[in-house]
Amino acid sequence: MQQVVNENYQAVFTAKPRYIILMGGRSGGRSYVASQYALAKLVAPGYFRCAIMRYLLTDIRNSIYQEILDRAEEQEAWEQLTIKDHLLTIQYGVNKIVGIGFRKSSADQKSKLKSLANYNCVIIEEADEVAEEDFLQLDDSLRTIKNDIVVIMMLNPPFKNHWIIRRWFNLLPSGIDGFYRAELKSGCTDTLFIHSTYRDNIRNMNQSTIDNFENYKKTRPDHYWNMVEGLVSEGARGRIFKNWKVMPDTEYEELEYPVFNGLDFGFSNDPTALIEIKEHNNKIYLRELVYEVGLTNQRIAARMVNLGVSENTITYADNAEPKSIEEIRLEGRNIEPTVKGQDSIKAGIDMLLDKEVYYTESSVNIAREVQEYIWTLDRNKEPTNEPIDKFNHAIDAVRGAIFTKSKVAFVGFV
Repeated sequence: MQQVVNENYQAVFTAKPRYIILMGGRSGGRSYVASQYALAKLVAPGYFRCAIMRYLLTDIRNSIYQEILDRAEEQEAWEQLTIKDHLLTIQYGVNKIVGIGFRKSSADQKSKLKSLANYNCVIIEEADEVAEEDFLQLDDSLRTIKNDIVVIMMLNPPFKNHWIIRRWFNLLPSGIDGFYRAELKSGCTDTLFIHSTYRDNIRNMNQSTIDNFENYKKTRPDHYWNMVEGLVSEGARGRIFKNWKVMPDTEYEELEYPVFNGLDFGFSNDPTALIEIKEHNNKIYLRELVYEVGLTNQRIAARMVNLGVSENTITYADNAEPKSIEEIRLEGRNIEPTVKGQDSIKAGIDMLLDKEVYYTESSVNIAREVQEYIWTLDRNKEPTNEPIDKFNHAIDAVRGAIFTKSKVAFVGFV
């Protein structure tokens, strides 16, 4: 089998590091070369047991799994393989590629990844979605001596405080305000880092797509420097919450403070966000339980049961949907509407700004919203005093619950 490999990625096939980080702008050809690598190793002599992974198992089928099948079809190797599509498994002799999620679905926030002791290769797509705790559990379980172990991570650059950036990279000035160039730390001798942009994959790019990418430099400069040029972002301009910190899930679980929840309703386009909250003195601790579209009220209630939410744990939900609140209450859940009034959104934001806030490593959507939730920008791209109404589903759940709990406590005290 002969595959033509993009010269930017030759080292993927020749170097022997434990970690390979393929990071950069969109359309850099990362998934293509990873699927080439997986297929080449699958049919080559030597032991090969590979897990292709994303945070959610349900996202694998239409991404890296399909890419590998496409490479097999291009190489006319299809009939040599045993494909069990329902199991996301591709096999050649004793060698095997298996699709595995860190979670089966967004409902399985508490599930644990099984040991991959017999695997010698892991390919992780959208690696920035994976919590550090989950990655460490995976990495520690890889211990076969049947062949070299390699972990390939593919991602667009996350924000500068992401655990992947902290662990492997130094950040250098890029010449663009709010953005950095990632450089592999000198001590990471077991790691290969390849940066790429669409220019490294130019032969496969449609001119109109290239034009769209370049237009972003004027129309959406933050998006351009991060998602096209592949620079590491300080965070969106006008970010509201700049000092929220990440904490391990294990540390969160050890906090023996009372629990309450915040719930923001969604359905078709916007997700329903259910956030577990612990509060002590001036500190707030958050864990994302649900962040999903298409949930009916009955399914929200069932999800609470499956997640182990106690019937006694109070959930503060958006008071704009009294019917939804009542339907969930009829399912046996302790749920109350949030308190709203004039300027309650701004008051809730101010309250959170006065707190020391932590969120767990598994709370990937909270992490994303913290980076993207900003004050509206004026015509000069300067922040105003009004928040945007997007990237705020988890934040709205938290804000409403914290604001309401404070009001209830104040009234009770009086």
